[in-house]
Amino acid sequence: MPTENDNSALDNLNFDNRFVRELPGDPEPDNFRRQVYFACYSWALPTPAKQPQVLAYSQEVADDLGLSAETCESEDFARVFAGSRLAKGMEAYALCYGGHQFGHWAGQLGDGRAINLGEVVNSRNQRYTLQLKGAGLTPYSRSADGLAVLRSSVREFLCSEAMHHLGVPTTRALSVTLTGQQVVRDMFYDGNPQREAGAVVCRVAQSFTRFGSFQIFTARDDLDSLKKLVDYTIRTDFPELGEPSIPVYLNWFKEVCRKTAEMVVHWQRVGFVHGVMNTDNMSILGLTIDYGPYGWLENYDPDWTPNTTDAQGRRYRFGNQAKIAYWNLVQLANALYPLIMRAESLQQALLAFTETFDAGWQAMMAAKLGLIGFEPSEDEALVNELTQLLQTAETDMTLFYRQLADIDVSTGADSLAQFLAMLQQTSYEPLTDDGIEQATRWFEAYCLRSQRDSRLPLERRAAMNAVNPRYVLRNYLAQLAIDQAEQGDFALVRELLEVLRNPYAEQPDKESFAAKRPDWAKQRAGCSMLSCSS
Repeated sequence: MPTENDNSALDNLNFDNRFVRELPGDPEPDNFRRQVYFACYSWALPTPAKQPQVLAYSQEVADDLGLSAETCESEDFARVFAGSRLAKGMEAYALCYGGHQFGHWAGQLGDGRAINLGEVVNSRNQRYTLQLKGAGLTPYSRSADGLAVLRSSVREFLCSEAMHHLGVPTTRALSVTLTGQQVVRDMFYDGNPQREAGAVVCRVAQSFTRFGSFQIFTARDDLDSLKKLVDYTIRTDFPELGEPSIPVYLNWFKEVCRKTAEMVVHWQRVGFVHGVMNTDNMSILGLTIDYGPYGWLENYDPDWTPNTTDAQGRRYRFGNQAKIAYWNLVQLANALYPLIMRAESLQQALLAFTETFDAGWQAMMAAKLGLIGFEPSEDEALVNELTQLLQTAETDMTLFYRQLADIDVSTGADSLAQFLAMLQQTSYEPLTDDGIEQATRWFEAYCLRSQRDSRLPLERRAAMNAVNPRYVLRNYLAQLAIDQAEQGDFALVRELLEVLRNPYAEQPDKESFAAKRPDWAKQRAGCSMLSCSS
């Protein structure tokens, strides 16, 4: 694969590639499917794209990397980030890891369709790993082809950037690029494969190390590689903790627990459902990673999962995400135990997740409701009654909390009428008499609780609007953008990207992006549930 290109700004990026320099690699240079032992990564060159074309890119991520708009709109940018050329300093490799999938140990998994290009250090000494998703086969591809299609690539690109602007810890996306190739996919796993447009997303993160990166070594009793990866991770990504030692290992694990809890609190705040919280999809940095069958709650339903594979057990449903995150951390603790040999200390460290999540959830719910603080003796019941009301009324979660900020909380018939009208407007089903009675009781209690804070209406509204987004990547909007992109029209992808850059701001000319889910989208594929192929 060519690596040189005269006068390309991409050849001036400062690649450090510390990961492959300091950690054990697979000695086999050839790229074929296999079990890989005693290695954190394997070499794997991307498959060159036939006709690369940039569909969209994130200027904010480009700015972090020191790339101009002119560079991002160049032919060479398309070639490099579709996998057709390695820029100077790039060293392509795939990560080795294992993981629990749907609660069961799956053995070696690894980057089956992701290829790292290396680690860039920018002018501010910040480290970013660049990774191509959908760029071809790796030793970890198992029976798959290592490629990705347009629909899943657009979804990941848009969601990565939407989550960042919502304030949710996440990996980022630099670009989504068409390859000019057709890829065969069976979207519903029903024996009806179709040819679809191929695409590649360039993902960007400080690190793509996962819980499963450590699990694979413990499962294989390769404690030497386990220690090398843990020590490297602490020195590179958590240097403030000090030089690796048993006390530092415990503090590091506690920090991972804390970061994971903070991430899940943000998911709950914005109504995001990851859909496939396997341990190989859990970032060691507490970042949302691997956007597969994700979705946003529209009608509030804590039992909803966007993943067709999870439709029966609903393991990864919205209301279960905190429990699953904790379960995954227990598996990470088990993987780290051979280095620490202190079960009680690891159990104590796990409390950091519970304590951080509980405190974070309470503060988050108080903020969503415009309260100065959370008073458990009263507010737990207030929140529980509200979630029951929202579920019964099939209320749009995003619209409800956003519009609640505009409701006068002084007790009175006008305020109640205003609230009931808003609730009906933001719900997908008509309110019943019982529902109206339930809503009336809740609103009266909420008004009394809000009045005790003595917040001025404008102050309350501003505080609520800072945490309750006006715009999220609604499932049907993503599908509409995909539909148009598959016809060669990328305008809606780019418009959505622009709208989602300011999710908390009122955008008067973009109100259509904040509308309720239309009836046609309730059961349509891509708008309701998704497969892991989506």
